[in-house]
Parts: sequence; C-alpha cells; structure tokens
Amino acid sequence: MENFRSNIKPLSHFYNMPLYKSGESTILGKDNVVKLSANENMNGPCNEVVTQLAYYSKNIFEYPDSDHFALRRKIGELHDIDPNRIICGAGSDEIIQLLCRCFCENNDEVIYTEHGFLMYKLSALAAGARPIKIEENNRTASVENIYAGITNRTKIIFLANPNNPTGTMISEIEIEKLLNKIPNNILLVLDGAYAEYVNSFDGGISLVNKFANLFVTRTFSKIFGLGGLRVGWGYGAKDITDVLNSVRSPFNVSSLGLKMAELSLADVNFVNEQRDLNNVNRDKLRNNLLGLGLKIDQSFANFLLLRFESEEQANKIDLFLKEKGFILRKVSSYGLPKCLRLSIGNKEICEKIYLTLAECFEDNDRV
Repeated sequence: MENFRSNIKPLSHFYNMPLYKSGESTILGKDNVVKLSANENMNGPCNEVVTQLAYYSKNIFEYPDSDHFALRRKIGELHDIDPNRIICGAGSDEIIQLLCRCFCENNDEVIYTEHGFLMYKLSALAAGARPIKIEENNRTASVENIYAGITNRTKIIFLANPNNPTGTMISEIEIEKLLNKIPNNILLVLDGAYAEYVNSFDGGISLVNKFANLFVTRTFSKIFGLGGLRVGWGYGAKDITDVLNSVRSPFNVSSLGLKMAELSLADVNFVNEQRDLNNVNRDKLRNNLLGLGLKIDQSFANFLLLRFESEEQANKIDLFLKEKGFILRKVSSYGLPKCLRLSIGNKEICEKIYLTLAECFEDNDRV
C-alpha cells in the first residue's frame, strides 16, 4: 500500500523534511540486549516514583492540570526562580520546537553548532527557517565561531551544554562572553538536558535574570530517569514564556508525567547520588578504553563518544558489539561517521562493555 497517495500538499518547507532517527533499541534474534544508545539513566527513577506510580495511575481518567502549577512551583522552589516564568513541555524537545515555531519564520536563521542536537536543525526547518551550522573546535562549541556566524537574519542560537553527542561543554564565563557580544534581539537557548551531571553547574539559570534574551531548557528524561513519561521545562523572560504557553497544547504533559516529575524533585539526594555514580563509572570506563588505544574526549554527561580510525572500523565494531548483545548509537547523522556514542550503565555493565571491546581489539582481523 506504499503507493496509496493523496493529492494533499504540505507547506513548501516540509518537502524533503529529514526524519529524526533515534538510537536502535532491539537486535533481531537476540533477547536481553544491553541498550546503550539513548543516554537513559539505567538505574531508573527515584524510589518514590517507583512506589507511587501505581497509586497515581488510578487517576489517569482525569485530564492533567493544563497550568502545570504544582510542578512549576516545585521547580521554582528547588532553583529559587520565578515559577511564573517556567513552561513545562512533553520533554524539552517540545519546548525547542515551540521556540522555533513562535520566534522564527521564512528566511530567518537559526544557529546551532556542528555536532549539536539534531532537533535544533529539524525544528528550524519545520518553522520554515534556515538552520546554520557553526564549526566547532575539536568537537567543542566555539563562542568566536558562533558570533562570527550571526547575520541580520539570525533569530535563535541553540547551544547544548554539555553537548550531545560529544559530551563536551564550555564554561559559564564563555557563555556570558557570548551573551555580552550578541544583539539583545537574538535569543540564546541553553539546552541543559545533561546539566545535572556536572558538579556545581546550574546550566545557565543564574544568568537568566541578567540577560533577557537567554532561555534555558531542562528535562526529566536523563538523570531523573523519566524518559518514558516525556517531561521537560524551560525558563526565561515572562514575555517569552507567555508566547510559548499561548501556542502549546493545553494538556501537553500527562498527569502521570507531572506528578512523577514533582516526586523526583522531592528526593533531593537522588540527583547527587546518580551524578556521583555516573561520573565514577564514566571516568573509569574512559580510562580503561583509552588504554585500548581509543580516542575519547573528556565527557561531562552520561555517555562517551568513541572515536575510531575510520567509518569502516566504527561499523565493524558496532556489528561485533551487536553480536555480543550491546547496542551503541551510530552518530554519522551528527557529522561523526567514525564515532559511536556509548551511554554509561552501572558498574557491571561498564565492566562488561570494556571487556567486550578489549576482546574486539585483541582480534586484529576485526579492527
């Protein structure tokens, strides 16, 4: 039935719109695979979420609170920010899409970095804007390059910090330097999906009150372990969040998602524990893999970007790992065809993936 077509034509900028392809989650013919392709917290959410989920599921016949009041209040208390300037979304992806939809139109330009999150480009294209890719320096965002790429058509700059899929980040000093240089009618969006994995880092929240053209986004999908519930939030100037709220769907976040996110924030020790566990496992695994001769930048997130000698070698190792039941993320769509992204699991999984890669490198015919 693939040839069954209508005569209904989309808007011109949707012709040849690329499709976002997520990481693989299954291996044909294999059970009990280890999925290391989506940067999920494999430890799962906090205990309060696990124990309370069934109880709050009883009320799923009710529509969720369209104002997200309880969750916004909890976020505001935790970060000492104004809840009236917070917007909640179905993951931070929705907020990224809303930003482009509300503040861009045809011929506007949206800047993103060379190996930045693909949704920046796709969201710009969906709004009819032109995505502008800015070269990085050794897989790290360059403030100078970003500034040099600004034109009179630039409306939004997207910057993931730490960045996915590279794991690199720039300092708050560099971010403030960029904000001091760019015109105040250009919106800088700091995507802090992985900010909780960095010690003593607020993802730019403290700069929002200083710069009205700064907007930060966060998610509950990563360190909080709620990827399946799709909850994110953003914070910025009141006029920006007002516009976003006027355009978003009224019941965009499920009642379960809202409540479980609220419970996650109530467990103040959970994030610290998960950060420490991740960083210990990540750094030990990186050091072990460096010993195999792999090239790996220092990561500030819950994954490592493994760099190989060629795309052929990366593909061979990817196939070998799949034979052993491990799924990593191919990142050629990010301009990194010689790389694989490896999500950090628990101590046991990190040890297993290291031993499996060591076995692969011992067999010269495979690499």
